Amino acid sequence: MESELKDLNSKPAKIQQPDPTHDDTSSKDDRPLLKADSSATTAANIHELEKKFAAYVRNDVYGTMGRGELPLKEKIMLGISLVTLLPLRIVFGMSLLVVYYLICRICTMFSAPNQEEEEEGYAHLGGWRRAVVVRSGRFLSRSLLFVVGFYWITETHKDSANTKENSKTEGTHQLEEQERPGAIVSNHVSYLDILYHMSSSFPSFVAKRSVAKIPLVGLISKCLGCVYVQRESKSSDFKGVAGVVTDRVREAHHNGSAPMMLLFPEGTTTNGDYLLPFKTGAFLAGAPVVPVILRYPYQRFSPAWDSITGVRHVVFLLCQFVNHMEVMHLPTYYPSQQEKDDPKLYANNVRRLMATEGNLIMSDIGLAEKRIYHAALNGNNRLPSVLHQKDD
Repeated sequence: MESELKDLNSKPAKIQQPDPTHDDTSSKDDRPLLKADSSATTAANIHELEKKFAAYVRNDVYGTMGRGELPLKEKIMLGISLVTLLPLRIVFGMSLLVVYYLICRICTMFSAPNQEEEEEGYAHLGGWRRAVVVRSGRFLSRSLLFVVGFYWITETHKDSANTKENSKTEGTHQLEEQERPGAIVSNHVSYLDILYHMSSSFPSFVAKRSVAKIPLVGLISKCLGCVYVQRESKSSDFKGVAGVVTDRVREAHHNGSAPMMLLFPEGTTTNGDYLLPFKTGAFLAGAPVVPVILRYPYQRFSPAWDSITGVRHVVFLLCQFVNHMEVMHLPTYYPSQQEKDDPKLYANNVRRLMATEGNLIMSDIGLAEKRIYHAALNGNNRLPSVLHQKDD
């Protein structure tokens, strides 16, 4: 990947610039982003927050948190969709979900799940059971996307521009090309990302532990071989989960029959225009990864799940007749020895490559800032001190 990184030096990724009006030399406690005596967040405060947390700002017709004032034409279209399109899509969508649940139930009927806490599932299934689960899962996932309005998905596969150069300078390049990637790393824009990846490669992924207990979805996630994590936990379980993920990535790298891991190294969703800092979990194993970039072009409602409630997002998404998705598959990224020894360097280089190729803006905020932004939009008046801490 050395020549690829050289090319990136001449084609720098976009980086979110700080607000020029922001004075870092002044006392931060004298610049509250929210007025403690106000009963709700003012328009001026919202504007300032949007500059600070640009990666989570909605820019569609429906506005902030989907609560914007809609044009008359949009109101009429939404009203018609609510009584026609929405019920039909819910019925068809639930039907597909139930069908796949029954398939998973039959295929796991006489099989005991893995009893390890982080890996409670059926990733170990083999033979006809695994084949049925995977093939039906891919087909029904794409069918569900079709029902939701993704009638066609634009996919591009970028070839490695430096294949010939590497083959001349690295004697092991042909061997590397035969190595199986251990993980898929993707930017994270919406819960729809998972449906696409299920339809494309049917990988395992990391999910909140609560997902395993959701009716219908819980069993499906176990058949995917999900690794479960308690996001709010402060215990040492995170090290255990990181170890499980690393082992699974290594297994997929060395075992062609093992499911690949799908990892969203940003750790949360954005509005699709930004790329957050990468966590190192996908890169600890030092195995090759496949970078994938997802985009959701829109004219009215953005499918990005950034700063809007889940129920509101699902309703508006199902009321939009056509939804669009663009997917860019980058060449498999083979890490150098230096990157294998330094997962942080590996993660940063892959992030930079994805930002450059996907024309994404690199931002340095994360999940903590997203929660602050959501709380501010919901009118939480106790945020000034928290915001000052984040500035510090």
